[in-house]
Formats: sequence, C-alpha cells, structure tokens
Amino acid sequence: MATEHKTLRLGSIAPDFTADSSNGPISFHEFIGDSWAVLFSHPDDFTPVCTTELGAFAKLEPEFAKRGVKLIGLSANNTESHKAWIKDIDEVTGSKLTFPIVADPSRKVAHAFDMIDYQDATNVDNKGVQFTIRSVFIIDPKKTIRLILSYPASTGRNTAEVLRVIDSLQTGDKYRVTTPINWVPGDDVIVHPTVSNEEAKTLFPKFRIIKPYLRLTPLEVKEN
Repeated sequence: MATEHKTLRLGSIAPDFTADSSNGPISFHEFIGDSWAVLFSHPDDFTPVCTTELGAFAKLEPEFAKRGVKLIGLSANNTESHKAWIKDIDEVTGSKLTFPIVADPSRKVAHAFDMIDYQDATNVDNKGVQFTIRSVFIIDPKKTIRLILSYPASTGRNTAEVLRVIDSLQTGDKYRVTTPINWVPGDDVIVHPTVSNEEAKTLFPKFRIIKPYLRLTPLEVKEN
C-alpha cells in the first residue's frame, strides 16, 4: 500500500509504497536502493502519446544507467494490461522495454504522489475514477524529490530534458555549482553563492566575475 497522501514539494521524501508491476512486486524505496530514480506516470495503457514516451525512455535507459539512475513507470491498469502494452510499445517504437511499470488501478500511488487530474474533471475511466496525470519525479539516493514536472495529456515529455536535469543536479551536488539556462555538460557553470571569491580561486582557477552575484567558470575542478 502507498503511504498517506500529503503535499509533495522539492525536498520532500518520496512516498514509499508496495505494488505489483510488470516485473513483479515492487517496494519503491528498496527498488531505488543507492541509485537515483525517475518515476513517471501515465493515465492509461494503450494511449498514443504515452506509447511514444515509454519507447523513448526505454531506448535511453542505457544513458540513465550510466548516471546511476533507475527508470520506473506507472499506469492505472493491471500488470497483464501492462505486459500486453509493452509488446505494442516495443513493436511501434523499436524499443526493448525492461524497466518496471507499476500497476495502480486503485490510484493509491497516484494519490500519494498527487498525480490526479483536477484540471479536467471528465478525465475518468469507465468506473468514474480520475486518471493519473503525466508527472515526472526525479528522486535521489536519499529518497529526496529533486524535480517535479507535470505535463498535459496532449503534450509528450522531453527525455533529453530529464537527462539534462539529472546531469545538472549531479554536477551541482558534486562541485558546489549551479547551472545556467539551457546548460548541458561541457558548458560553463555558475559558482555557487556560498563559495567566496577566495575559495573560488582554488576550486575554479578560471572563474570570472560577470556581476558580484554571477560568476561563471569552466568545470575544471582540482580534486582534493
């Protein structure tokens, strides 16, 4: 069962839950272990936008794995439906989907993560139960939520952006930096405000001051 619903914010501990999945029973925190995780929800199996999304995530799974990230999907259907849908996804997109898709027909996990669609009250299944919206959660090894994105039903997600944010978060955690708009690995980063100019001379020898509050540097870090 999922934990009791509460408002989730960046910095919240991701709710733990146990549920069935396309790969068998899942205990969420145990599944994450010492890795990062991306949990992303879908309103229903055999839906067009979600089919393209799951195929794209499956194709990029090696890239997520390189970063120590596990993928886990969720949809408001049972496991037999998920398994049949995975065959369609692989056929349509040329993927080989292996990560689990959580079965959540009762919406217990969806409620715990506040994935319910309140914008469109007509977005319900044949039993009148509201579908899940299409959310993305990036969760770190401490089980802390680091990013929350919610997409409307009409708009497919951007897997490159999910990877970019993971790169930014992991870089910032490691090097005391933040990343500017449209940053990708290899671009200059921003020296964190908590790093003094004197510290920056040691940590980031090539840093430059644009404004007192904006200091850029290539990421050439001296290891201690």
